[in-house]
Amino acid sequence: MESSINSQSLERMVQQMDANATVVWANGEVSRGPAEVLAYYDRMVKGKDRILTKYMTSAKLDGHARFLGDGSVAIADGTMEDEFYPVIRGPFRLSSKWTTTAARINGEWKIVGLHLSANVFNNTLLDEAKKALMYVGGGGLLVGLLAGWGISRFLGRSRRGS
Repeated sequence: MESSINSQSLERMVQQMDANATVVWANGEVSRGPAEVLAYYDRMVKGKDRILTKYMTSAKLDGHARFLGDGSVAIADGTMEDEFYPVIRGPFRLSSKWTTTAARINGEWKIVGLHLSANVFNNTLLDEAKKALMYVGGGGLLVGLLAGWGISRFLGRSRRGS
């Protein structure tokens, strides 16, 4: 999957999925089946109104997969270091988590569920937003102080002049 994403070979990626696979993307959107996965990627990364020019990931498995029942279903999870290249700004990195469920269907392992998520309470985008708010707040305070000082000087002169 990682190799397919990084090479932007989504056709190869969906070949590893079952026809009924469900993907929950990091932005909370859900795609059901390969056609919806391809449509999502096209809208987000390839289409005219795309949000990203590219998305890269480096995934790691956290421990061994867990097998259920007769061993024909496997659940795995891990971490990813993602790099996003938005259209409207410079690239940014985001640490995220993933889980996947694979099933042996007609003798082949196919992904039936994939969930991608990031910490919405602590991440690089929030750190950037906090930093920007500090600059805007500090700038606003400075402008307010300078405006107050200028107004008080103007009013002081006009009172002395009357």
